[in-house]
Amino acid sequence: MSGAGAPTLTVDGTGLRVTVVAASWHTVVMDGLLAGAVRALAEAHVDDVTIVRLPGTFELPVAAKHAADHGADAVVALGVVIRGGTPHFEYVCEAATLGLTQVAVQTGIPVGFGVLTCDDEAQALDRAGLPDSHEDKGAEAAQAAVATVVALRASRLGA
Repeated sequence: MSGAGAPTLTVDGTGLRVTVVAASWHTVVMDGLLAGAVRALAEAHVDDVTIVRLPGTFELPVAAKHAADHGADAVVALGVVIRGGTPHFEYVCEAATLGLTQVAVQTGIPVGFGVLTCDDEAQALDRAGLPDSHEDKGAEAAQAAVATVVALRASRLGA
């Protein structure tokens, strides 16, 4: 879900338990992503929200797996990795992406992917849901996670 063409998701997540796992690097960006996710969950009527702050983006998959294994109906994973002069960017981005995908597939618990992988800080700030940002990836990740739970439950019920 990105920029132009992104769907407008309006879902009712009443009764859902959602865990938000959020990295700590790049405080301004992360605070914006987290605020967007929390706001979107409130708008979806999700009252049972647990927030877990982690050292970095690399740690997101293990925390998401723990949440999925301990009663979360959905997980929202938030992080930011900004390209530098070493291969660290590629390693962390790949590990986070593959790890979060593995959690979702293995557990059947939707994981909203709110990990920004940016070339520079300006790109991250533009996606962080801040007053001057063009996008709110934290909100989008939360909406996607809740909408996926609702869709999966509706399909099981034949609705």
